[in-house]
Amino acid sequence: MLRSKFNNIAIYVSAFIIIALILFAVLRDTSEPITLRDAQKLLENHNVTKVIATKEYVFLKTDNALYKIASSQVSPKMFVDYEVEIESGPNPLVYVLLLILVLGIGSFAFRWYQKNRTVLSTSSAGNSTAPISSNEPIQAIRPNISFEDIGGISEVKIELSEIIDFMKNPKRYRNFGARMPRGVLLVGPPGVGKTMIAKAVAKEADVPFFYQSGASFVQIYVGMGAKRVHDLFTAAKKNAPAIIFIDEIDAVGKKRDGNRNDEREATLNQLLTEMDGFEESSDIIVIAATNKIDVLDSALLRAGRFDRRIFVDLPTKRERASIISKYLANIPNETDIDALANMTVGFNGASLAALVNEAALLSLRQNGARVTMEHFHQVKDKVIFGKRKLLILNEEQKAHRVCYQAGKAVAATVFNIDFEKLLLSNESMTPPVTTPLLKHEIESRIKMLLAGVAACELQFGEHSSSAKVDLDEAKQSIKEMIDDFGMGEALYASKEQEDALLDKLYHETKETMSSLNSVLEYVEAILFERESITKNEIRRKLDGLL
Repeated sequence: MLRSKFNNIAIYVSAFIIIALILFAVLRDTSEPITLRDAQKLLENHNVTKVIATKEYVFLKTDNALYKIASSQVSPKMFVDYEVEIESGPNPLVYVLLLILVLGIGSFAFRWYQKNRTVLSTSSAGNSTAPISSNEPIQAIRPNISFEDIGGISEVKIELSEIIDFMKNPKRYRNFGARMPRGVLLVGPPGVGKTMIAKAVAKEADVPFFYQSGASFVQIYVGMGAKRVHDLFTAAKKNAPAIIFIDEIDAVGKKRDGNRNDEREATLNQLLTEMDGFEESSDIIVIAATNKIDVLDSALLRAGRFDRRIFVDLPTKRERASIISKYLANIPNETDIDALANMTVGFNGASLAALVNEAALLSLRQNGARVTMEHFHQVKDKVIFGKRKLLILNEEQKAHRVCYQAGKAVAATVFNIDFEKLLLSNESMTPPVTTPLLKHEIESRIKMLLAGVAACELQFGEHSSSAKVDLDEAKQSIKEMIDDFGMGEALYASKEQEDALLDKLYHETKETMSSLNSVLEYVEAILFERESITKNEIRRKLDGLL
């Protein structure tokens, strides 16, 4: 009986292999893709012996090879000297073979299930707690993306060059008594290229790269996520020096807030333990990415774990120009890079890539020889449609935005509020404060929040609706001062005190902005030119004025 069963299985497997080989021989595509320019050259030189057209491709057959090009790239006038064969679809024999293959596999599967369903039922009942997640081995990859392939992010590259040098020359640092950070956290909005940056670090350092998303650690059964974390670090240690990259780490590293979730906590605890377990000579660096640093557990952010944080912001005008230039390097074009950079305020790297690609596809559909500015204007709305969070500005809106951000930057510098660099696209300029503040320190922060409105009112007599975020924060701070901190004219709280304090601070801010008009103009000019400015640049201008 066992032998008979084995014979039946062998017959089905053999039939499957034979039909699969036949289908492979019939269906496989042996043609080589070519560009429009190469296709035109073959046709002009009369090297083509046969032209076959399908719905998706046009095949060009020569004496020695078979080439194909997408139908959307060519036009009928290219083949006036040739007789084009129209191929509507595969040979009917293909469908017959497919039907036989499907019926054979289905018949085998049904018979096997009928014979073994009792055993399957018993097995599933006795192993109801078995994990359903995959146990695929964790493999290292060798990225092919270098920093040369990534436009902009010059400051990020400088920050990470030290990590790369350490991976290449660890003895130099150890002999000096220095220890590199065990974890690097890349923080920034979606689409700015955090994953590409991590891959580029591994490429530049020439080390294995282990990629896992935070979601891959989220399992149904307790202990499976922790095991996945352990397997990841074990594999990396066996291939040291190496880089571990965890994308969207907030999926597994959220704050432990008392809402019990045994599996997530077990996975997070395992991650913390593995990072603590690094030996000084392990040569493993963990890079993680998130756009929600505020939800991460504090244990992840302490020294010895992710103790270096690198903020990857939306690209500035100069960086956008660099990114666009790289994407256009291999595309025939007649474009103005500076004009493209000006029209893409608020675009991230991914959006710029999509914009260039859509413009190139449009040019091909229109049988154009080059991508032009007109193509970019036509596809811009298509790329940004539905992306509410991207800040896309016309010229008038940009002028108001520049004035608003200049007011905030100048106020933050005057009142010595911590910030390093202001970007035109930034919604929040200063990091959150966790230490206690004195009354005048809170008032200074409120004035900074009101400075953008004050600057716009002085220059334009109006401000935009985007001021809502700062105004809400200013009002909330005043409410806390009066209600919670007792910093009003009296210890008891009242709405009149809140209104009076808000009015007083706004007028003082407006007077400050009016007295620093030349500084505001200086900051606005820089923001118009490169869409970013540092606190040191504003400080030097203020010192020169005072």
